[in-house]
Amino acid sequence: MKSIADFSPLCQAFFAKRLVTQRKASPHTVSAYAQTFRLFLAYAQKRLHTPPSMLSLAQLDTNLVTDFLDSLESSRGNDARSRNARLASLRSFYHFAALEAPQHASLIQRVLAIPYKRLARRLVSYLTRPEVEAVLASVDKSTWIGRRNHALMLLAMQTGLRLSELTGLRQGDVMLGHGAHVRCEGKGRKERCTPLARSTVVVLKVWIHEQGDDESGILFPSSSGGRMSADAVQHALAKHVAAACKTCPSLLKKHVTPHVLRHTAAMELFQAGVDRSLIAIWLGHESLDTTQIYLDANLQLKEAILNRVNPVQSKPGRYRPDDKLLAYLKAL
Repeated sequence: MKSIADFSPLCQAFFAKRLVTQRKASPHTVSAYAQTFRLFLAYAQKRLHTPPSMLSLAQLDTNLVTDFLDSLESSRGNDARSRNARLASLRSFYHFAALEAPQHASLIQRVLAIPYKRLARRLVSYLTRPEVEAVLASVDKSTWIGRRNHALMLLAMQTGLRLSELTGLRQGDVMLGHGAHVRCEGKGRKERCTPLARSTVVVLKVWIHEQGDDESGILFPSSSGGRMSADAVQHALAKHVAAACKTCPSLLKKHVTPHVLRHTAAMELFQAGVDRSLIAIWLGHESLDTTQIYLDANLQLKEAILNRVNPVQSKPGRYRPDDKLLAYLKAL
């Protein structure tokens, strides 16, 4: 019996009905989900020799999904975290399909039972104060792009805004008068306000004045006047970090991404003694468990704890080799 090509309408309904209409997902989220499905359908087409528009949900079973996830690691070099993110996107679709296509309930339940891959929890990377100053000092502020990058990085390091939040800011989102702050819409469409330091206010005032006051204008526009892409921000940051390595060699050991600037802002707050719950509010975390990573990475706090305890007094021992006969017997 020929399978019915029911996947295409289900997929389109998932994006239009579930993501956009019901969940009101951000453009960034929709784009991330769409990328997962482009990769998945390209793999399915190669494997099944069937155009994506002619696929049946019955063909996209557990074996195909599992093999696709494995190929992400073997062929594309993705790590477990990226693999889990792709699986999360597919699981969201199959949850939707369970309501829209109950005739495939058995297949859907097996796909939803695919486990996430366990991964190592590494310490977060962040910049120290000398590294922050070196990166900011490396920017050539005699150019328009240099002044933009300097203002963007300073704001990122002080506020801890996510990359998508930074690039989406408009001039009207920044209040530079009494009680200066920046307002943004973060994950889950949660709006929050973050106060600005005086030094940041001074830089932003000069930058906005140079652009011409326009509340609807992008705060950090691209050369063409539109919103900067994530790749453009990463490229600019990498350029300035490379220049800063000449005066701050410790940066050579670090892979600095825009998210590292967010970690840097959090660690500055943590090392200043700010309570973990307040840092979670500052960063827009839903759970305190997310903020726990900064406690784990704070070596200064652990050193302070060590200084409070009375260490065990123990004298170093001297190596004495075993008797030759005993050494021979131990080696058997």
